Amino acid sequence: MATLAAATAALALMAAAGAAAAPRYAASITRTTYGIPHIQAKDWRGVGYGVAYAYAEDNVCMLAEEFATVAGERSRFWGPEGTATLGFDTVDNLSSDVFFRAVVDLAALRAGIPKQPARVQQLVEGYVAGYNRFLRDKGDAGLPAECRGKPWVRPITADDFLRLNEKQILLASSLNLAAPIANAAPPGKAAPKVSLTLPDPRELGVGSNGWAFGGDATANGRGMVIGNPHFPWKGPSRFWQMHITGPDGYNAMGVGIAGTPIVTLGFNKDVAWTHTVTAARHFTLFQLALDPADPTRYMIDGQSEAMTPVTVTVPMPDGAAPVTRTLYTTRFGPVFTVPARGIAWSAQTAFALKDANRGNQRGLEAWLRIGTAKNVGEVKTAVSETLGIPWVNTIAADRYGDALHADVTAVPNVSADKAKACATPLSGLFAELAVLLDGSKSACDWDNAPGTPAPGLMPASDQAATTVRSWLTNSNDSYWISNPAMPHPRLSPVLGAWGTPLSLRTRSNFLETPAALGGGKLDHARAEALAFANKSLAADMAVEPLLALCGGAAAGSPAARGCAALTGWDRRFENASRGAALFRAFWSRAARVPGLWSIPFDPADPVNTPRDLATGKVGDKLLAALGEAVEELDKAGIALGAPWGEVQRFMSGNAAIPVHGGPGAAGVLNVMESLPAPAGLAPRHGTSYIQVVGFDAKGPVADAILSYSQSTDPASPHHADQTRAYAEKRWARLPFTPAEIRAQAIGKTRRIAE
Repeated sequence: MATLAAATAALALMAAAGAAAAPRYAASITRTTYGIPHIQAKDWRGVGYGVAYAYAEDNVCMLAEEFATVAGERSRFWGPEGTATLGFDTVDNLSSDVFFRAVVDLAALRAGIPKQPARVQQLVEGYVAGYNRFLRDKGDAGLPAECRGKPWVRPITADDFLRLNEKQILLASSLNLAAPIANAAPPGKAAPKVSLTLPDPRELGVGSNGWAFGGDATANGRGMVIGNPHFPWKGPSRFWQMHITGPDGYNAMGVGIAGTPIVTLGFNKDVAWTHTVTAARHFTLFQLALDPADPTRYMIDGQSEAMTPVTVTVPMPDGAAPVTRTLYTTRFGPVFTVPARGIAWSAQTAFALKDANRGNQRGLEAWLRIGTAKNVGEVKTAVSETLGIPWVNTIAADRYGDALHADVTAVPNVSADKAKACATPLSGLFAELAVLLDGSKSACDWDNAPGTPAPGLMPASDQAATTVRSWLTNSNDSYWISNPAMPHPRLSPVLGAWGTPLSLRTRSNFLETPAALGGGKLDHARAEALAFANKSLAADMAVEPLLALCGGAAAGSPAARGCAALTGWDRRFENASRGAALFRAFWSRAARVPGLWSIPFDPADPVNTPRDLATGKVGDKLLAALGEAVEELDKAGIALGAPWGEVQRFMSGNAAIPVHGGPGAAGVLNVMESLPAPAGLAPRHGTSYIQVVGFDAKGPVADAILSYSQSTDPASPHHADQTRAYAEKRWARLPFTPAEIRAQAIGKTRRIAE
């Protein structure tokens, strides 16, 4: 017995030693040119572990702030009147905290994650461990100056990841109504005094261009993708480059945003894909008929139903008394108010919002499946079966020469007939934001379709997906036209407008793409020239007729000075272009002039209409707009003939880096939207991660630039290195194979494990 006991003990020691030799989390990280991390792991825990660690190396302060944001702690650390970036806009910190504490249903997220595939659960676990490992390794003294010694930098749990993932899933959805939700109060109760606005989808700062070219359009007969997403230059929605080699054949390179443990836009050896923000509506609004006896009750099919109160308490800084607030939710979702736009909570009426992306935890699995897809058919299957893609079109091409545009996302299952039958007298007022339905009838709720992964979602078969061997593109207009030669049949209004005017940027795309192909089939050089052409369709349409009016401008007047400055402009937004700043200021005014065009929009010719300035009717207004633009630049200290790159600049320390690209509203494909800065403009959002991906016999051939670079830490060598490359239109050939990675490696490969 003693011998058996000794043997048993020895086996136990050997097992313990073996367990110690096999860490739960392990990854290797190799950095290449521009600091791009190549993360290798044998399992999904290791993938999440390595991605979180590498991301924190570049952006730990921004990520730590995000975790404080989604925990509803901004008021505590930055004061209730400070601001947070939610969606693509800013709100006060208190509204942000109330939203995350009241509307983000942590209990439901906890209950939902075990229902996701095992690899998704393992990614989450590994990501939490990797972020916390980074904090332990660095300690407070090793953090960047921005967050060193700050109480909001702390280890995280799975709850933090789940809340951040929910935020990103709601990003271009109801998150943009966070303040109207967080500040809704029933009649008779004092409403918080904050500015409440109804977002204009065209002004949210979202956008993108994406192109998929099939084998009939490319020089080598294989597919090619151009990705040109327009995202913020600051804040948690910045892209970050990575290359992941993991289990199950996963080998994908591209980008993700804060808190993303895998590639969400990029390529593998067989497929390249990009995304553009879709015009589909991911939530619907419901107009409620309230119970006359109680404004916190509403009538459904003639029966009174109580709203559910949700009371939250938000801690304040410096020991101040916490703020307690009660919100109300309905079977359709939370009540929200924007009194200035007629969305009020009265004794008779209130409005609720139901979001198809709330609780959508399927996105990670959708992107994992895309990352391992072998052709665009598998990409289409991934987005269709999961309905996990939250708010973007998927545009893809494969090595075999097929091209796909799938406007297939998590959207409400509301048909055109239902939208019409359930409309209220106010529905037309909200058409650009969302479909408004009659909340007094249970039949007006979303329909359930068999086979969808969650009730109330529109099945992929009722959404828009097209596969061709020619080309498809999207610049944020609806599914209606991805190629002018093949308009899509009309679908539910939930999926966006049909037969309505296209944006100037979309029209520019539909003109420039055929022009590029007219000069020869596409290769990398031609694709890169298309992405960075910086032409302005508005300028092509407006400058000549505007200059023809200049004889009517008084000598020496602001308008006359403007005419002189525009005469020599090349009508582009290149760094060397002189006159671009003036046209930008002019067009922001001229585009709003009523009756601007003499030839109206024609749905039979959407690419070329409306057109021709109605100079005979609005000529005086156009000259006045030009004069006002001159005065704007004078006041800002910007010379009328200043090169665009001396006006629109990114400041890296004391160094000014010129930034080409211009406003999408002026029909510039390479979008760059900016805010006033000392004697110029500073990029706010626009072109971010630009990729041109084709294929040869061995695999992907990818050129890319991340316009604002990898790191938000000013002390990092990768804070502005790619920004300088972007300024020079200097593309980088991305290393994908082991040999290519070794050739571009900077420093030694590091292995982290625990």
